[in-house]
Amino acid sequence: MFKKLMNVPNEIVDEMIEGYAAAYPRYVKVLESNKRAIVGAHAGRPGKVGIVIGGGSGHEPAFMGLIGPGLVDGVPVGNVFASPPPDPIVEVTKAVNGGAGVLYMYGNYAGDCMNFDMAAELAGMEGIRVETVLVTDDVASASKEEADRRRGIAGGFFVFKAAGAAADKGFTLEETVRVARKANERVRTMGVALSPCAVPQTGMPSFELAGDEMEIGLGIHGEPGVERGKLRTANEVADELLRRITGDMPLAAGEQVAVLVNGLGSTTYMELFVVFRRIAAKLREQGVEVHRSYVGEFVTSLEMGGCSVSILKLDDELRELIDYPADTPLFVQK
Repeated sequence: MFKKLMNVPNEIVDEMIEGYAAAYPRYVKVLESNKRAIVGAHAGRPGKVGIVIGGGSGHEPAFMGLIGPGLVDGVPVGNVFASPPPDPIVEVTKAVNGGAGVLYMYGNYAGDCMNFDMAAELAGMEGIRVETVLVTDDVASASKEEADRRRGIAGGFFVFKAAGAAADKGFTLEETVRVARKANERVRTMGVALSPCAVPQTGMPSFELAGDEMEIGLGIHGEPGVERGKLRTANEVADELLRRITGDMPLAAGEQVAVLVNGLGSTTYMELFVVFRRIAAKLREQGVEVHRSYVGEFVTSLEMGGCSVSILKLDDELRELIDYPADTPLFVQK
């Protein structure tokens, strides 16, 4: 049984949202029309494309932690590991609409696709144009030939970052969609799990791993990975993750990348920096320049142990957008 600081398990998501809004009133507010609809204090700027991301709870700081200038305008929040229903998505969409249309971005999961698509139809009936870009960065979840079936995990941060910057710079909806799709096409992620998590309602582990085991490619909701075996050293794990990423998206000497080493919930920064150290060294050996690096928790899975590595292949446009300032409660870039 996993121990958690909570009151009533079925109320933990609503209480989390209340606490988040109370902690960061300068950045966010919860809409009176729906307690699962969070928007930025800056949202709805006339003439600006509205940026909406979302998904289930349990992945904090994703997704509400990215609401703020230069990044995201609003987030509908689902139950733990479950898509938000259409109602809060529609309320967020209306609140962030500045007349230039709204872009939805979220991981490629069946529930999210169904509910966001339904919300887009409802918003369209109210005269709001909505476009969608699915995040499909998880190399482990499908072959390269079936890349459109891949899940969206931590690499979505780069997609959100690029699109959020584009919208803040005044790009049209069509241009913002193009940027988001390009970022998604140029990012790959591979992760490793060391220990399970437990949803608050059950307190039971989401999967089982022996004390000396690890699993490559296991999903952020406990979806099966591609290889289970004995625990390896940090260098060996980093090499394997990078091998699978570059096997899917080759990198050439002279290219620039952005790298994200993401903790899954209970992995220490000490471990994450050890992994990044190895990734940076191997890329340097290949003549690949790390233009920007991010190390920390961006997309977690409650208290799951392990990490993921995401690499975004940059061009001039994406470099400028990734470098663009952002100011959110849980992510700041100057």
